[in-house]
Amino acid sequence: EVQLQASGGGLVQAGGSLRLSCVASGFTFEHYKIGWFRQAPGKEREAVSSIRSTDHDAHYLDSVKGRFTISLDNAKNTVYLQMNSLKPEDTAVYYCAVAPPAVIGLGYEQEYDYWGQGTLVTVSS
Repeated sequence: EVQLQASGGGLVQAGGSLRLSCVASGFTFEHYKIGWFRQAPGKEREAVSSIRSTDHDAHYLDSVKGRFTISLDNAKNTVYLQMNSLKPEDTAVYYCAVAPPAVIGLGYEQEYDYWGQGTLVTVSS
């Protein structure tokens, strides 16, 4: 069974850091693009970052550039999202998802085939 398990969310003060993890089971991240999305209350889900497993080509939402870093550990079949200098506007449920490697840039939500269950990040001011 194909599953994605996201974890690492929590409550943090503005300026703090969190590291999200996304572990795949039932398949490997090899030959996929892996993306992190987030959905804040009352807002649409948006792509935050993506990484392509073949060459680790990474992309970021403009508002998180310089603060968030995506990485892939093939040996652990895990993708990480290191989030630094967190802001209250980063508060959201964060999801990981996978798409074909040909997806360009961050990609669109509908291009991603499998989704994890989400992990809540709350940043207090």
